[in-house]
Amino acid sequence: MSDEAQADRRGIEIPQEVARAVAVPEDLDASVVGPYSVPDTVRRRNAGAIYLIAAAAVAVGLVVEALPAPMWWTTVVPLALIALYHVVAGWRLEVREPEALVEANRAVPFPVGHASAQLGFSGPLAKPIWNVLVFSADEPPSERALVRVDALDRSLVDVYAEAVPPAER
Repeated sequence: MSDEAQADRRGIEIPQEVARAVAVPEDLDASVVGPYSVPDTVRRRNAGAIYLIAAAAVAVGLVVEALPAPMWWTTVVPLALIALYHVVAGWRLEVREPEALVEANRAVPFPVGHASAQLGFSGPLAKPIWNVLVFSADEPPSERALVRVDALDRSLVDVYAEAVPPAER
């Protein structure tokens, strides 16, 4: 990988010397595999379209009476409801992992060292929320926090910060 490509890459950076020294497997070495990006949940709408097509196909079969009518309506309605759910729950991620990490850094009262973000979902419509775990920059970390960032509008959902107990340092 060229130096320019490595400079443009966003993600975890492990110096080559360190990776070789600790024998990082090739499938975990970001410089070999490349950056990872969480897929956008708008892809759910594709599944919704497939369910809608299946519901329409069964409904057309009922209209032209190719299928025994009463029993097949119990298939059309659930397929249509599942399609509707997938379309409504197919949120477009406006905030990606790097932006969530920046928002978490701003939200805590201490300088951030290590941080990790995970995309989770909240509520019946599966609203995407970034769960960001951050640790203070001192070694070993004396503080930690969980910051929840809305993946749609960058707002803070929740912040919980605490001192790391001495027994865990």
